Amino acid sequence: MTVSRAAKGPQRRERRTGNARANRVNLSFDDTEFKVVLTAANRDGEMAPGAWIARQAMAVAQGTLIPVSRDAGDVLRELIRSRLHLQEAVSALHALTTPPAPFPVPPPPLPPARTQLFPTPPDRLRPARPVRPARP
Repeated sequence: MTVSRAAKGPQRRERRTGNARANRVNLSFDDTEFKVVLTAANRDGEMAPGAWIARQAMAVAQGTLIPVSRDAGDVLRELIRSRLHLQEAVSALHALTTPPAPFPVPPPPLPPARTQLFPTPPDRLRPARPVRPARP
């Protein structure tokens, strides 16, 4: 059971009910390596370094986590981008090479044309004013 222990220090790895963990592994790191492990453990949820190492080791051993170097990660990102561009190019080529329909397809009918936007009711029409001749 994982419990948030922000005030009490790093949290521990989940406990498994029913199975005792009798097998232990002793690991040794120099200061630089331990700093890297500690930083990663803090980044992944304020875990204790040993708990973080155990979780990562089990994930790799079970095949749910595949360790990849930063360079390989960059290469994978570039491959994914290239795949997207390739899919776009293939769909554009497919659109160019697809033969058109053997007969013309008529466009959808247009809505009926309106001659006036707002028709004026007949009772509101005003008669035209008579034109007066200019004075000499």
